[in-house]
Amino acid sequence: MLIFLILGLLVCIESPGSSAVSRGFVLNGEDVRLDVQKPDLLRGGVHLFLWSFKSEHTVVTLSSNAEPRVHKNYTGRVEISTEDYSLGLKNLHEADSGVYIAKMFGEIYHRVAEYNVTVQERVSPVNLTVGSVSSSSDSCNLTVTCSAQDSSISSSVTCDNQTCSQEGGERSEVTTSDTSLYVYLSNGSIICNHSNQVSCSKDMKKIAPLCQANQVSGSERVSGISVCLVRTVLLSVGLIIMVSAVISVHLLDRRRKQE
Repeated sequence: MLIFLILGLLVCIESPGSSAVSRGFVLNGEDVRLDVQKPDLLRGGVHLFLWSFKSEHTVVTLSSNAEPRVHKNYTGRVEISTEDYSLGLKNLHEADSGVYIAKMFGEIYHRVAEYNVTVQERVSPVNLTVGSVSSSSDSCNLTVTCSAQDSSISSSVTCDNQTCSQEGGERSEVTTSDTSLYVYLSNGSIICNHSNQVSCSKDMKKIAPLCQANQVSGSERVSGISVCLVRTVLLSVGLIIMVSAVISVHLLDRRRKQE
């Protein structure tokens, strides 16, 4: 009770110091350490030091000549350094996202550190599929689709003998509140990327083999058509010759009978 009485009295005469908010991103289930930004303020004269969450939930308090007191909701989940007052948070989840503030109470009140922590899930895997390919000896056009768990994006790519370009600029992108799904070109490949601040998933395909495979397929079709045409012509010529021979024999027989 004495700690909270002191806290109440000191808040009434608080004189907050300037403290920039540091933003941090943490993968769900990972740990993070929050350092005190102004250790020079901790040199004596400190009656009470605390870390709070969202300005209303006390995480841990330290007072002179006493062991740190961890709030029951954070038992086993935090570590506090009695030397520099840094705070370690373990096994974070999305509910732990928010602002953590370090406050020092002595002759005056100081806000010595402030962190806006965002906990994110790992992004879902992606799959890059080729919808269509059309190519000739000097150009190639491809349509691809990049798909994630909850979204997808399509893009068209045109290549000549020298370079490839993407319809709509350097990359096509779909952005949600905390993730990005985009398609871009790099070093002769089409790359599908799904990412947030803490994780990334990629799928890629080389462009040249796709275009070459289509050219081979087209050549085979042309070759097949040519062989079929030759066979048809030969069959037609052979049939004409046979019919002509039959007609000739028939005419010869009639002439002999007439003689």
